[in-house]
Amino acid sequence: MVENIEFTEKRDSIIKYESDTKTIVIDARASIYAPSIEDYEIWMSTAIDSLMEYEDATSIVIRQSRDFVYDFEQVSLLKEIASIIKRFVKIEKLISIKKLTPYEDEDVKERIAFMQRILLQELRTNPLKAYVDLEREIIKYEAYVKTEKDEKKKYSYNYYLANALLPLKNALEKTKLVSIAKPKLIGYDGSREIYREIFYPLIRPNFMITKYMLLPPKNAEKVYEYNLEDGKVEIYKLKDKAIHHYHLLPKEFNLDEKQYEILEIARSYLSQYRPKESDFAMPEKMRKVFYNIGRDLIMEIAENMKINLSSEDIERLADILVRYTAGYGILELFLQDENVQDFYINSPVGITPIYLNHGIFGECQTNIIPSRDDAEAWATRFRIESGRPLDESNPILDTEMVVKHARARVAAITRNLSPDGLAFAFRRHRDKPWTLPLFIKYKMLNPLAAGLISFIIDGARTLLVAGTRGTGKTSLLGSLLTEIMRKNRIVTVEDTLELPVEYLIGLGYNIERLKARSALSNVENELPADEAIRTSLRLGDSCLFIGEVRSVEAKALYESMRIGALANVVAGTIHGDSPYGVFDRVVNDLEVPKTSFKATDIIVIANRIRSADGLKSLRRVLEITEVRKDWEEDPVAEKGFVKLMEYNSKKDALEPTDVLISGESFIINEIAKRIKDFRDDWEMVWENILLRGKMKQYLVEISEKYNKPSILEADFVVLANDKFHVFTGEVLDEEGFLDHERIFALWKNWVDNRVRTWK
Repeated sequence: MVENIEFTEKRDSIIKYESDTKTIVIDARASIYAPSIEDYEIWMSTAIDSLMEYEDATSIVIRQSRDFVYDFEQVSLLKEIASIIKRFVKIEKLISIKKLTPYEDEDVKERIAFMQRILLQELRTNPLKAYVDLEREIIKYEAYVKTEKDEKKKYSYNYYLANALLPLKNALEKTKLVSIAKPKLIGYDGSREIYREIFYPLIRPNFMITKYMLLPPKNAEKVYEYNLEDGKVEIYKLKDKAIHHYHLLPKEFNLDEKQYEILEIARSYLSQYRPKESDFAMPEKMRKVFYNIGRDLIMEIAENMKINLSSEDIERLADILVRYTAGYGILELFLQDENVQDFYINSPVGITPIYLNHGIFGECQTNIIPSRDDAEAWATRFRIESGRPLDESNPILDTEMVVKHARARVAAITRNLSPDGLAFAFRRHRDKPWTLPLFIKYKMLNPLAAGLISFIIDGARTLLVAGTRGTGKTSLLGSLLTEIMRKNRIVTVEDTLELPVEYLIGLGYNIERLKARSALSNVENELPADEAIRTSLRLGDSCLFIGEVRSVEAKALYESMRIGALANVVAGTIHGDSPYGVFDRVVNDLEVPKTSFKATDIIVIANRIRSADGLKSLRRVLEITEVRKDWEEDPVAEKGFVKLMEYNSKKDALEPTDVLISGESFIINEIAKRIKDFRDDWEMVWENILLRGKMKQYLVEISEKYNKPSILEADFVVLANDKFHVFTGEVLDEEGFLDHERIFALWKNWVDNRVRTWK
């Protein structure tokens, strides 16, 4: 706000004080010196002078083509110096003759010149050099005291020490800046190298409002690094901390100063073309329009500035410009990283960095600190795109965001639920569906489990994927969609659109997607989840997938399970860490009758397992359990839950139980009864399950052999599944029985030939 800003003009800069944020902004765009307190005396002295004027400031921004942002901790170091200068010049009047000598002697001018240099120059430009020079002055005068024979002069030297030098030295030694640097001040020559070890500014190009820590934390050890499409990630192990540091290096921080200047000019022009609310309904079209406008602007600006840019430079700058105008800014970089599973922005925004959950290193702190302006912009964007409110009356918003290569579920909260204002949680999803071969590769399950699940899906059973938060339930549910033959119709019901429906439609799936009202909000123009599920039953003969069973829709789901049993797959996710936990949630919390719960055929439990030190966590399927039907009250006591596969922690793998191996599974036998070639032939059923797992394992192997990760993606996996069914039909027609070896040979030959030309 204008009334909260004060301006002061100084040489090479204009100083602005924003009282609402307690920020000193030093506009250094007219200066030839880079905006770095640690590197340049001019900015250290400007900062200290400003802190003497604006004593309650908590941050300093020095602005050129990039902003160097110094946070509260670093500003506090300079505040102490500013306070000492103010105290000893204005209050103690240390430069006065009375403070430096008991009477006017012959070297008082020398003392005044020294104190003026220390207090008015060096403490502002190089306080550590001032401290060292002060120590040397003290040593010099202490030596004078020892050797001087004239009592009058000795008294004068002691007076100078006691009233000026020692009080100033004692005050400086109490500052954090001197205490940090003191071990390194022996023989100090005034070099500014030492300040680079103390001051770590957050750096951002001034076309951004997000703060960015350029250097990794002190005493951190780099343990891992990898590249993203638009940047690089470095992982650091922090000394004395049980959390890793995720250091993001976006490509926008590797531009030269001229390119930063071009981007800033282009951004100011592009701000005249702010997206309208209606534009957000078509985000891809909006981005394309902004990209074209931005690219033309960049070319024109570069031409006017007589700067040569290659076509690659222009495209790179246009991409960056669009990201911070029509896009989601720095959030898009996190979504590019397939290792990122969740990330969080805590309130009050602008104080703490973004935290995330990394697929390899678990919980990490990052070097990115979003601003309050970032948070407000994102909240506005999510409100507009979702059509859902986010305000004090509706303090929760569930929605999704979609960018190139990824999607994310977004949970936003604000006052009155969050007393400190806006906060966000993002659950990253791949833009492509997960597949069972991909889960084999990442060891979430093994080939036998994948084969068993595939068999159950083809057997049109009812299935719940359960687990605690962040265990991959929705991803696993999405992978089951790729196991359904494309000839079958599918209806999905979700309150927040997380299943990869659009991608599967692009692969030729027959899918109808329904969006229900969020259980956490009250949007009147959205249909409640239970009504959406009941509506799905009137949309024709379809497989039904429920994003998550949370509330009253559970009763409707079990209605559909009972109606759809033995006809089509009905599947969903639910919170629960065991089969009984699922039963307890469904029956006791969601009030579904016990007899209705029996419509559940299979419960798949997914969860996180942790290393002994607690520093790493991995997602695993821990159990595949069938629900039998011959119990009345308690499925545990009456043995209604029967495990088919169980996780072995020592082997880090699912293992089949004796029930599965011996063919005593009720659900598998129920599937077999309705298939002519499997009825009363457990060996044939078992071979079919093994064949399905063997094929999925082969895709993993051939993907690694040819270094083609795309073999494990839905495009190829769906084709391979189709071919399995085609070859099964051909072999059955030709031989009259299921020759699994021949089916695999035909399928393998097709895969080998197709892989050669697959990109």
